[in-house]
Amino acid sequence: MTRARAYELRKLIEKAAGSLTDEEALNGMELYPKWEPDKAYAVDERVRHNDKLYKVVQAHTSQLGWEPDVVPALFTEVAPPGEILVWKQPLGAHDAYNTGDKVWYPDKNGHVYQSTVDGNIYSPEAYPAGWKQV
Repeated sequence: MTRARAYELRKLIEKAAGSLTDEEALNGMELYPKWEPDKAYAVDERVRHNDKLYKVVQAHTSQLGWEPDVVPALFTEVAPPGEILVWKQPLGAHDAYNTGDKVWYPDKNGHVYQSTVDGNIYSPEAYPAGWKQV
């Protein structure tokens, strides 16, 4: 196989990887490109960064300082099913918590809370009626 053919196949693989579920994508993280600056990203595109998989939530052209783990307005972490992440302030409908979502609050040493409402953008401390401790 030639190098040119390998590049062609890689592009096809990356295109096909876009149709995988989040769970399948996590099992094949190597299929996704590493995040890089000065690249145009489209909504729902997935990238790897610091051994985690992220999904683009707002189309943009990346730049240094806008890494996926730094700017949650542009990316959301793809978490394994059943994994409970630490609560972070939602920035809009794309990352608001829904009924049944579980979070650690205020950090991994805190309690686990479950949202009791859809579209929950408040912390368990700010809106206790929207969460129950589990």
